[in-house]
Amino acid sequence: MNLNKLRLKWKIFAFLLGFCALLLVVLWLFQTVLLDTFYKKIKVTEIRRNAAVIINNIASENIGEIIADISDNNNIIVNITDLNGRNLARIFPADNRRRVEENSALITKARDNGGEIYEYISSAPEERFRNNRENERTRDDRTPNRRRPPIQSLIYVKMANNRQGEIFASGEPFAVIIRAVISPVNATVTTLRYQLYYISCIILFLSVILAIIIAKKVSKPIEEISQSAMALANGNYDTRFTGKGFHEIVALSDTLNTAAVELSRVESLRRELLANVSHDLRTPLSLIYSYAEMMRDFPAEIKLEQIQTIMDETQRLTTLVNDILDISKMENEMEKLNASLYNLTQCISETVKTTEKLLKKEGFEITFSHNSDVYVNADKAKIDRAFYNLLINAINYSGDSRNISVEQTITGNRVRISVIDYGEGIAEPDLPFIWDRYFKSGKAHKRAVTGSGLGLSIVKKIIDIHGGKYGVVSETGKGSAFWFEIGLPE
Repeated sequence: MNLNKLRLKWKIFAFLLGFCALLLVVLWLFQTVLLDTFYKKIKVTEIRRNAAVIINNIASENIGEIIADISDNNNIIVNITDLNGRNLARIFPADNRRRVEENSALITKARDNGGEIYEYISSAPEERFRNNRENERTRDDRTPNRRRPPIQSLIYVKMANNRQGEIFASGEPFAVIIRAVISPVNATVTTLRYQLYYISCIILFLSVILAIIIAKKVSKPIEEISQSAMALANGNYDTRFTGKGFHEIVALSDTLNTAAVELSRVESLRRELLANVSHDLRTPLSLIYSYAEMMRDFPAEIKLEQIQTIMDETQRLTTLVNDILDISKMENEMEKLNASLYNLTQCISETVKTTEKLLKKEGFEITFSHNSDVYVNADKAKIDRAFYNLLINAINYSGDSRNISVEQTITGNRVRISVIDYGEGIAEPDLPFIWDRYFKSGKAHKRAVTGSGLGLSIVKKIIDIHGGKYGVVSETGKGSAFWFEIGLPE
């Protein structure tokens, strides 16, 4: 368990530290390796822009001032020549033969390349620093000679259409030649490299601290939730989760708290179910055994009443076992609907009459009110079972009144069947739980007059698989009205 916690913490730490390292690598790459390339591209872009400004203003009276400003501000040399390489404007000094030949060669290259070229030229202006002879004689022989780094220049040539302007005697074609010294970036790279040494150390140090803090902040609530989950898995349903710090962790904590409450309730219901089923099994088995023992010991005194008691208790056991099996099948979706169109009103009326005849000797009076016959497309056997369970539940809890009312009402495209008793009713806090198996409503479990005690749970399953609704309205001391609704055929 501890190993898993450490792995989570250090994985987060490794990811954050790796991200910081990646940022440093990218920073080093752009500030050192690619710096020279970026610098040259930016310089070419600036020179092209300056050449375009000169060409667009070549006919202007202020072209001399424009060229001077561009030259001074950008540290470049501008020449405007004819196609033979000779300067055209009086603002430029006279060219020597070597420069004219060089310009002519550049213009020829530009003409072959679509009217524009740029190229880099490296040169070493001096082999050594100039020193007078006396200093050279007195210098220690072990002192190395210092060389100047090579100077790299950029030459740009742009040919333009002929225009008549201030600097031209005639409107002949011309070329703009710009020479710029590209300042060596080695010193800049070296400066940046030393800065990056310090920056890298600072960033690595801060990133380690930040990664540890974030890793702990993220992993700690997860570790606490994991410990609580282990306690919950070991059967401690009173465990509560206290995740905090992040929205997702808080949401997970709330979900697990809900799950813990539900598991606690399910466990309570499970124990209650076992206790109640054991109670309902023990009582008839005890009666059957007692009467059977009596019949064995006193065979001459066997009475029909004793035989009937054994048969009744056996039937009760059969009903209980069947109900448990039915609920199990419904929960596992093993039973499928066998729907058909039938007269719901007639079936309910027959069930009411049959039940009333069976219980008339005990003083029960059951009434059924309806306006018209209703046909539904449903599983007849299951709907009859649901109604019969509600009727038996009303009989068991009708109290001294022993009066039960069954009502059929139609609302829109649904029919509602209500079974009303006038017994002791159900307390409001218990209403959400009465559909659970063997829910006791805060009272000691008792054997029902008839049925297995699983009736309401079976009703819930049957109505659910029909896509219907169910509910109860109850008031303590005045009775309860259980109902279910199913849709009418279109």
